Amino acid sequence: MASQDWIDKDFYSVLGVSKDASQADVKKAYRKLARKYHPDQNPGDAAAEKRFKDITEANSVLSDPEEREQYDAIRAMGSGARFTAGGPGGAGGSAGGGFEDIFGDLFNGGGGGGRRRYTTYSGGGGGFEDLFAQFGGGQGGGFGGQSGFGAQGGFSGYQAPPAKGEDIHTTTTIPLRSAYNGTTVKLRRGNGQTTTVRVPKGVKDGQRLKIAGKGHTGPGGNGDLFVTVKVKEHPFFTREGLDVHVTVPVSVPEAGLGATVQVPTLDGGHVNVKIPAGTSSGRRMRVKGKGFTSGSSTGNMIVTVQIVLPAAINDAARQALEDFAAATEDFDPRADLGAQAAV
Repeated sequence: MASQDWIDKDFYSVLGVSKDASQADVKKAYRKLARKYHPDQNPGDAAAEKRFKDITEANSVLSDPEEREQYDAIRAMGSGARFTAGGPGGAGGSAGGGFEDIFGDLFNGGGGGGRRRYTTYSGGGGGFEDLFAQFGGGQGGGFGGQSGFGAQGGFSGYQAPPAKGEDIHTTTTIPLRSAYNGTTVKLRRGNGQTTTVRVPKGVKDGQRLKIAGKGHTGPGGNGDLFVTVKVKEHPFFTREGLDVHVTVPVSVPEAGLGATVQVPTLDGGHVNVKIPAGTSSGRRMRVKGKGFTSGSSTGNMIVTVQIVLPAAINDAARQALEDFAAATEDFDPRADLGAQAAV
């Protein structure tokens, strides 16, 4: 197949895949279409036979990484334009020449000739600058001014854009309460300059923040600053997703008779939590809306009850416990333990 034909045919559309499709996707699409349009499945169907040939042709190019690279480059260069062959070194010349004749000169040492299919180019990078650079300075002295290429094979006047400065990567550690409320931190660079970074409410441990333009300076502009946030553990509050978990100790009378207890919150205040009568250790209660906020979502505070007895029990307390035990002697908290363990 000649290069002009490559410009005119969209092999990606033929196979129904995107231009960034993987080789595996190309192979999968080809097999599916080949089974559908194979002549054995469509005897006497000229349209199906034509479709099968197109599918096979597209696959032969896109399944070969080198040919696919050439195809992409030729399509990119040929979009919106067609080239006519000129004589050596200029725009006039023999009629009938086309885009393929340019490549005929390149791959065949400047000689003419008929249409050819080229499969030998394997340069890196994949752009036309790289393709022509392989042949700059060859026979004919490169392309003339009207063709848009310099004598070295690259685009005339082309130069790489100036590089941006390097990015900076750093880490900062903040308290859990600062992650809950949001905060700002000041980071000092090696040159003594400081950068103030806003840490948003609800930031997670290990989350990375990007501050554009605060990296090192370069000819093409500044790089970016990336800050990884570490959140300290708290002795009372713990975080699970957007929820805040706390464990609240209660006395035996509070758990047995019921009570209302004050529980601190991460915002610096407190909430009143009702402990129902007959509450056991491990029971959990939810306080809505007292968790972390991230965007439009807010978590809850989960309160876990833990019954705590005094380390030293005096005679009056002992007597009270004995009386309680006598009054509840029919209650066995381990009655179902054996059945649960046998499951």
